[in-house]
Amino acid sequence: MSALETLILGIIQGLTEFLPVSSSGHLEIVKAIFGSDYDQQQGLLITITLHSATAFSTIFVFRKEIALILTDLLQFKKGESFDFSSKILLSMIPAVIIGLFFEDFIASLFKDKIALVGGMLFITALLLYFADQVNQNNKEFNYENSFYIGIIQAIAILPGISRSGATIALALLLKIDRDKAARFSFLMVIPLILGSMVKSITDGSLSEENTALFPLMIGFVSAFMTGVFACRWMVALVKKSQLKYFSFYCILVGILAILLSL
Repeated sequence: MSALETLILGIIQGLTEFLPVSSSGHLEIVKAIFGSDYDQQQGLLITITLHSATAFSTIFVFRKEIALILTDLLQFKKGESFDFSSKILLSMIPAVIIGLFFEDFIASLFKDKIALVGGMLFITALLLYFADQVNQNNKEFNYENSFYIGIIQAIAILPGISRSGATIALALLLKIDRDKAARFSFLMVIPLILGSMVKSITDGSLSEENTALFPLMIGFVSAFMTGVFACRWMVALVKKSQLKYFSFYCILVGILAILLSL
């Protein structure tokens, strides 16, 4: 694991976590191109480091909204922020169930199977294309829609299905306001990423033995910086109805993934 590798992986993670093109799918493709074969310990360290970086970049971008939500929660003040956080908690339920009971099984299905990643990218492309055709987006979030979006977030554990793309696309298909759809999509994943980090640290999955800290720091910084840029850019793109361009991109990358598997 070199600093150059983690730099590249960090940039890819930072961009693709927020842009609707599947960060996990891109990381698998990059590893296939460069022939990177990390052991389980290294792979877990890299994954946690890069995902924590994008979680913190989300917190940085939406720090004002998060501060308001936390203030209302601590004061038990019922209002828009309290209602919003309740919907986020509801949306987490499907992903928590999938993550606890099926994450390892799903990971084993896609291990070294880049063609499957390509197929999932085609599904992401379809979701983005049809979502971009919806013109009227003026509905408010309700608890039912929040749960539906939580279900598709759980499905997006499949490499190649973009989490941000799938959740935003479903919100737009439900005719929810574009700005609120993007913000909900990015904020709803923060508790899941932080929870996954805590679980990996506390259950003994990580070890400090033979840990190269400098490459991990390079990966973290590159993922954080590109994540801040991509998060802000994505919110603007959703408002401008420009998701279809990412649909075309997902098709091209999906084709590349299938060709790499031949």
